[in-house]
Amino acid sequence: MNIQQEIEHCIHKSKAGYRDWYIGLAINPQKQLFDGHNVSKKEGAWFYRNAGSEISARDLETLFLKKGCKGGSFGHVSSKYIYAYKMTRTTRGIRI
Repeated sequence: MNIQQEIEHCIHKSKAGYRDWYIGLAINPQKQLFDGHNVSKKEGAWFYRNAGSEISARDLETLFLKKGCKGGSFGHVSSKYIYAYKMTRTTRGIRI
């Protein structure tokens, strides 16, 4: 399963739509998810992977933004990790 398929699987498994998910880029995805966005490690629906390069990560981000995910190209130029999480009332960033 490639990264795109893994993200699709997470979104569909959560029984939520693309618009309920946030997608982004990070150098340190764990810090971004759990400290920056306040995603629950235990109860949250989240995902991250090393996309290999900043270009690959941005391509994936663009693809999911076009599908309706929230987020934007705010990652640092050397960000090669893509992350995604299901937004809730307790996550920070763009809220539903």
